[in-house]
Amino acid sequence: MLTLIAFGFTISLGAQIHQTSSASDNSPNFVLILADDLGFADLGYSGSTQIKTPNIDKLANTGIIFSEGYVSSPVCSPSRAGLLTGINQVKFGHDNNLANNQPGFDPEYLGLPVSQKTIADRLKPLGYTNGLIGKWHLGEKPQFHPLQRGFDEFWGYTGGGHDYFSSLPNGKGYKSPIECNYKTPTPISYITDDVGDESVQFIERHKDRPFFLFASFNAPHTPLQATKEDLELYEHIDDIKRRTYAAMVHRLDINVGKIMESLNQNGLRENTMIVFMSDNGGPTDSNASLNAPYNGQKGILLEGGIHVPFIMNWPKTLPSGLRYNNPVSSLDIMPTFLELAGGKNHGITTDGVNLVPHILKEKVGPPHKELKWRFTISAAIRDGDWKLVRLPDRFPMLFHLPSDTSEQKNVALKHLKKTEELLKKLGSWDVRLPHPVFLEGAVWKQRQLELYDKKYKTKQPLTQ
Repeated sequence: MLTLIAFGFTISLGAQIHQTSSASDNSPNFVLILADDLGFADLGYSGSTQIKTPNIDKLANTGIIFSEGYVSSPVCSPSRAGLLTGINQVKFGHDNNLANNQPGFDPEYLGLPVSQKTIADRLKPLGYTNGLIGKWHLGEKPQFHPLQRGFDEFWGYTGGGHDYFSSLPNGKGYKSPIECNYKTPTPISYITDDVGDESVQFIERHKDRPFFLFASFNAPHTPLQATKEDLELYEHIDDIKRRTYAAMVHRLDINVGKIMESLNQNGLRENTMIVFMSDNGGPTDSNASLNAPYNGQKGILLEGGIHVPFIMNWPKTLPSGLRYNNPVSSLDIMPTFLELAGGKNHGITTDGVNLVPHILKEKVGPPHKELKWRFTISAAIRDGDWKLVRLPDRFPMLFHLPSDTSEQKNVALKHLKKTEELLKKLGSWDVRLPHPVFLEGAVWKQRQLELYDKKYKTKQPLTQ
């Protein structure tokens, strides 16, 4: 009952990447596992006492835990635009979430600008096979389709979310049909399981040559839908929303385990770099996630919206069980993958860096002195231990993160010189940015302001 959509396309090698070597049997594979709206505190390794995530915990405990890992936006689409390009998405006008086209804007630009190259675009000339399984959310018109953006195979949906149990042949939104260009897709079973199964099959099809797999899970994004089996495991949680969310994260962990086991069985585990992260902080108000110890949630620039679970694991090269404490960004993934694949930047300016030399202490100092964000009404800067958040309706908020992890004490008036310094840095950067190429509806701006005034849980629940 599902539709099959295939796009033919050609990727131009151009002058963007200087190909130093083609992919060989010694080139690493890359697996990027992205959770959707996962709370920072909702994994075992990050402190959860409620939700059991042994597979993700194992990935963390045998790899690198980035304790100061950030994404470039607190919502899905711009965060993914930055992740896949290595460029802060506000530099090319993608600082709003994708929604219906607004008056005065050209709908042909409602997506990741075609002028931008993705990780897949850059790996393809180096001999990599690229697959996207799951959520896209970077544009639904043909020019934005993943098969036009460097991916060889696509199983999934182009919108921002999906029903977990069903789709319709002519469905829209969360009931849209699953697209696939390499087979006729079968009906959805449970979409988290389907993404895991399709990821395993991608690995098995391409195990003999280097590949990039983007396993883009829907979980635990709304709608809150879990299997009966998983709900029974968490029936001791009284809050039905939290219970369902816990069950969804549990199922996500099972499917991360499937991917890891497939790599093991096919002899690929040692030379595969796995990155696991969330696209933004948990939306505590809609999916009952928890971002403790961080204040805030998805949609705002407090730590709870942008400070995410972030793991890197590559047994062949990286140490096991290391906690890396300097700030890093999702913008670092693209240049890391590119350089490890044998590509060299050639006229490319990225906002990320290759993290491996920093992890191995081949480069001295932190990867970033500053990190900056702009999202619709808000902007923020982290400079060393200090973080400033700027909003349109109040005095700036300044936090000293080592002494105030949960951002409870605004010390802007107490440290006026630091406040002025960071405001100037942030403003100088902000005014040089282009106008957004599309906007969300204005209703979201008011909602974002309101989220800054809410109270958030910054501790784990006492009950198991």
